[in-house]
Amino acid sequence: MSKLFEPVKIGNIELKNRLGMAPMTRSRALPDGTPSDLAAEYYGQRASVGLIISEGTQPSDDGQGYSNTPGIYTESHIVGWKKVTSKVHNEGGRIFIQLMHVGRVSHPDNTPHHRQAVAPSAIAPNTEIFTAQGMKEIPTPRALSEEEIKDVINEFRLAARAAVEAGADGVEIHGANGYIVQQFLSENANHRQDAYGGTIENRSRFAIEIAKAVVDEIGPERTGIRFSPQGTLNGIEEGETSIEMYRYLISELDKLNLAYLHIMHFGNESLLQDIRQLWSQALLVNRAGRTLDQLTVDLDNELADVITVGTWMIANPDFVERLKFDAPLNTPDRNTIYAGGAEGYTDYPFLKE
Repeated sequence: MSKLFEPVKIGNIELKNRLGMAPMTRSRALPDGTPSDLAAEYYGQRASVGLIISEGTQPSDDGQGYSNTPGIYTESHIVGWKKVTSKVHNEGGRIFIQLMHVGRVSHPDNTPHHRQAVAPSAIAPNTEIFTAQGMKEIPTPRALSEEEIKDVINEFRLAARAAVEAGADGVEIHGANGYIVQQFLSENANHRQDAYGGTIENRSRFAIEIAKAVVDEIGPERTGIRFSPQGTLNGIEEGETSIEMYRYLISELDKLNLAYLHIMHFGNESLLQDIRQLWSQALLVNRAGRTLDQLTVDLDNELADVITVGTWMIANPDFVERLKFDAPLNTPDRNTIYAGGAEGYTDYPFLKE
């Protein structure tokens, strides 16, 4: 795994190794969306990875889908995130805040204003979501007007500025996992007949305009974006033009000179190779279900510059050290991933303990 421990540059910063912490919702923010003090400890514990990508962080009230997820659009949010970024930097790490607007993947019970969710089209995902009263069917969202689409794009812009004010090294635009950006990309979630629907170019427009807005606000060197090509999470079906769409979308985004592209990979190897050829900057790859002995395959095959991992990082704050010494890993407690306080969050033992 020697290549994993080599430095690499993304944007204008150098990472001390090629391992990244993937964004993972932990549902431990305060009720108003401010990160708790425990969040600073949690992320600081994991600062030995080259890059931390934070949990999904909503850019507005409408962007929230789940209970107790953090925001980055109020002064309180900025103050809370400053504690996190300061702790990570003091421990020698780097952190990007992921901007996540869930679109239709929401429920009024989970948001501060209890309003109907917004989306490209008034189409429910036909899935359930966890609420304080248990699992509930996700209701039909309200379709955004073209003017409101511009407002959502501006929410990403302002959230990116707030993230930098909070000390983040940059932001990652969440375009994956069936949330609002992928909803615009997907044929079964986007039935619009205007400039944001129909053709590949129109369905890609929302993602490209968000990226341009964020770049205009904080610079390309601080901007990353994540996609999950052909992923079906949260009721998404991109359609038969999916591969062609990503080739177009990534070619257009490549012109912006972003810091990185982050791919949640579901197994289409030829598409990943195409993406590698189309993308000029750093490429981050996350493979769902990868085994530990396959961790560096994409580095070895020069298909990725950084490997991101999720669940292993939850249970092993010193994951990098454990890899270096071929030490055993802690087992994650599935019951505390999305609930609780310190238990299952900041209390996993370090190797030295």
